[in-house]
Amino acid sequence: MCNRTTPAYGEDYYTAHSGHRVHRPIQASRAPAGASAQCADRSWSFSESRRGTCSHHGGVSRWL
Repeated sequence: MCNRTTPAYGEDYYTAHSGHRVHRPIQASRAPAGASAQCADRSWSFSESRRGTCSHHGGVSRWL
C-alpha cells in the first residue's frame, strides 16, 4: 500500500506500508539498481512487497 493522497517525498517516491521511502516505477532500457520487478508496460518497479506491484502498469511481467 502507498500513500497516494499526500506523497511524503515528492512525485517520484511514495511511502510504502513499511514506512520506507520507495521510488515509483520508471522507464529504463535495463533494470536499474534496486528494481524488484518489471511491469507489463516495460517500466521497472522498486516495490518492497508483491501485493499491488505494477498495479497501475499492467501487472508484473517478471520478478527480479
